[in-house]
This record gives sequence, structure tokens and C-alpha cells, in this order.
Amino acid sequence: MIRVPAEPVGRLSDAWRACVGTGRLELALRRDYQDSLALLQRDIGFRHIRGHGLLSDGMGVYRPYEHGCFRLVHHSFTYVDQVLDAYLALGIRPFLELGFMPEELASGDQTVFWWRGNVTPPRSHREWADLVRATLRHLVDRYGLDEVRTWPIEVWNEPNLADFWQGADEQAYHRLYEVTAHTVKEVDAGLQVGGPAISPGADDWLDRFAEFAAHREVPVDFVSKHAYTSGPAQHVPFGVHQTLAPATDLLDQFATPRDRLKGTGLAGLPVHITEFNSSYRPDNPVHDTAFHAAYLAPVLARGGDLVDSFSYWTFSDMFEEAGIPTALFHGGFGLLTHRQVRKPVYHLYAFMARMGPDLLARGDDHLVTRHPDGRVTVLAWAPVDPTGETPGPERHSLRLSLPVLVPAGGGEVFVRRSTVDDERGNAYTAWRHMGSPRSPQREQLDVLHEAAEPARTHGRLPVRDGRTDLDLTLARHEITLVELTPVTDETPPWWDERRLLGREPS
Repeated sequence: MIRVPAEPVGRLSDAWRACVGTGRLELALRRDYQDSLALLQRDIGFRHIRGHGLLSDGMGVYRPYEHGCFRLVHHSFTYVDQVLDAYLALGIRPFLELGFMPEELASGDQTVFWWRGNVTPPRSHREWADLVRATLRHLVDRYGLDEVRTWPIEVWNEPNLADFWQGADEQAYHRLYEVTAHTVKEVDAGLQVGGPAISPGADDWLDRFAEFAAHREVPVDFVSKHAYTSGPAQHVPFGVHQTLAPATDLLDQFATPRDRLKGTGLAGLPVHITEFNSSYRPDNPVHDTAFHAAYLAPVLARGGDLVDSFSYWTFSDMFEEAGIPTALFHGGFGLLTHRQVRKPVYHLYAFMARMGPDLLARGDDHLVTRHPDGRVTVLAWAPVDPTGETPGPERHSLRLSLPVLVPAGGGEVFVRRSTVDDERGNAYTAWRHMGSPRSPQREQLDVLHEAAEPARTHGRLPVRDGRTDLDLTLARHEITLVELTPVTDETPPWWDERRLLGREPS
């Protein structure tokens, strides 16, 4: 029995909710995307959203033209405005990533993804600065300076990878960053700019980024990087499989920037993990499983101790890095259909959104919080085997002695338990039982939608001396949310359940 203290040990960080990832920004022009985001915001409520392609050709910002004998540039923000208006209407602010390069401003023709995001440096840093300046001034004019100051501005994406920055040229990235950062500050000194947005395995870039910033006196307001735990892709038709390291490796990666930057000019700056997940591949079916939710639960529980934000990559299955999705289940929080069907990892986040602000206890398999009104919430998860060599334990037990605020002398608490595992709250399992239909019929979609809902049970527990004992048995890969609310019994004195069939109580 684990005895949970009655007094809080601190506040539960909500860094897990500070930002979420998306695919290329122009996807936000789609109605089904906006519907999915509305559901996400209703159940979870992220503060920022980050995606690729703000300046790519698909957003149509950079529009060169000729007039007379002159080459001129028109900056158009029609799509940018539509995307950002949609975000703000849903209560989520952009975390701006500046990239990729407009084709007619690019120095080369190397691209990434099927939608051809150009990843080469600008052929003119002056025109790049003009593009950044025009974009930010437009945003300030449209949304107000106080608002835009709350939008972090990240320079590029994973420049340490040759796929995302031509030749992974570090010096060329430093030059791009320097030009960009000074341009951002020229628009307004209060705007937040940072980087270097590196992928895992390139932490030495952080050291040299700090040296470069100090030597060149370049403004840096935050440090960003990415974190993943997946191994090389094992390709199958329309998908991949990958080995995984333990989820604790994600926490180790979160801790890296502050550890490495001690004693540098960047020490003490906010740290944003602007992408994290087990696998970076959208076509890896591990994202759809209950295993994935149980695997990531300890990361959500502890990640806020290490960084200011960590952004799940990505929220939506409308995500086209590997091409237009072919599989029904794909990458993000929901099933790819015209009707959103939520996945186990979605419910993990929704469970976290119901936790209280006061942290009472945290262990390897549980998190206990309290709300200002006295409600106690418990998030528990079954351990997993990330190697895939075993399915993980079939059952996992947890016993907690919980402090509960009830009237002196006793009382009861109402217990509401929500459960997701391999069978419950799992549309993927139901879809597999159906025979993995490629295009589910309306009736099948109704079943999948129903299957995606967590299983819920209700009951009461007695309270003695301000405590109640909670015994939990979790199934394999289960995550469960238990909410305990003090009971105010308003049953009239004449009510007797034994009389429901008209018989007198014996």
C-alpha cells in the first residue's frame, strides 16, 4: 500500500499541454482538419500549435513578379491569415516555424516530402530578411503586438539532417539564424526567436550554437530540439515498423539542452522540445495502439520537470510527410476519416487534462493530484516492454491510500474510473476485428466511434480518518483515470431500494 501525503509536494506542470505538432500548415485550410482540432481543444486545450511550411510555396507568401524592367516581390498572406484565424478561433496560438524556402528564393532544388518543401539556403539573404520582416509586420498589424509577442518563432527545422537542410551545413544554418534573428528583433525587440530545432543525436550542435551566439552577439530567446526513441525503419507496403528504446530515453533527451548549456550564454533560457514521440514516422502503426499510450504516460507525468514545453508530433492523421496516407490509421491522435475517431494516446492526453493542479504523489506507474474543490484524481498505467520481446505483464496491481476531504467522522467518495487498454477504448482493435476494412461503411464507422470511447465504471468507497483505500488492477497496456469526489448524500429519508418492486422491506 502506497500512502499518498495529504499535503501537496508541488504543482503539476502542464508543459505537456503547452504545444502540439501538426503537418504542413496549409492542411488547416481543410474543414475536416479544423473539426478535428476543435475536438482536440474541447477535450484537451493546447496553448500552441507548430507545423512546417509557413513560407513554403503552398502557402503562397513569396510572389515575385516583373514590372517594366524590374523584378519585384509581392508578399501575400491570404492563406496565412485563414490558417491563423482558424487557430485563434479555436483557442490555440501558433508556434511559428520559419521554413521552408520558397522555390524562387531558393539557391537549389533539393526538396523534402511529396509536397516538395525546399530545404536549400536562400540565394539572397537580403530577400529572405525582407520575407521574414514582411511576414512578421503583417502579423503584428493584423493580430496586435501584444498577441504576436506570445508566439515563439523558431528558425528552420532539423538543420542537422541533410534531408531538411542542404548538406546539413552548420555554418550556413548559423548565417540563416543570424540574419533571421536580427530581422525578428528589428520588427520588435519583444518577439521571441530561437533554435536550432535539431533532431536527436546531434547534441554537439547545441554547444556550437551557444558559441556562435556568444561570438556573434546573436539574439536567442529560447532553445529548441526534438526527441524520438525509434530505430531504423523496417519497410512494409504503405508503412514501417521500428524498434523502440525505453520511454525514459525521451526524458534523458529532454534533459540534454540544460545539461549541455550550463556555463554558456544560453543557460537558463526556456527549453522547448518542439517535436517528440516514440516514432517520427506517421506510417508506423505503433501510434494507434494502447501500448503507445502506456509507453508515453511516464513521459507526460515527468517531462515538465525538465523542459518548458514538449510537443507531440502530431495531433492529426491528416499528415502527409510520407505521401497521402494510405492506411486507415495514421500517425496522429485520430482515425483518418471524415468522422474523428480518437486513439488511446488521445485519451492519455484527455486524462491528463482532467488532473488537478496540486501534485500529491508520483511514481513509476501513477500520478495523484488534487483539485481546488477537493476532488482527487489518479492516473495509473501498466508497465510496457518497449523491446517487443514480451507483450508486457498481463496484470498490474496498484494500491493507494488517498487523502480525501470529507466531513469529520467519515463519509464516502464517488469513484469514476475511465479505462483504455488493448480491448477497451480502442478503435484500432475493433477495426482489426472487422477485418481491417479499407473504407469503413457508415455503420462500421459508428461502431469504431463507439469502440474508441473509454470504458467507464462508477462506485463508492468509504472514507475513514480522512482516507480511502484504492485498489487497482490494470490489464496489459492499460491507462486508467480514477476521479474521487466527496459524496453529499441527498437521498430522502423515505427512499428504500428494497421497495422498488412494491414489496415491503423485511
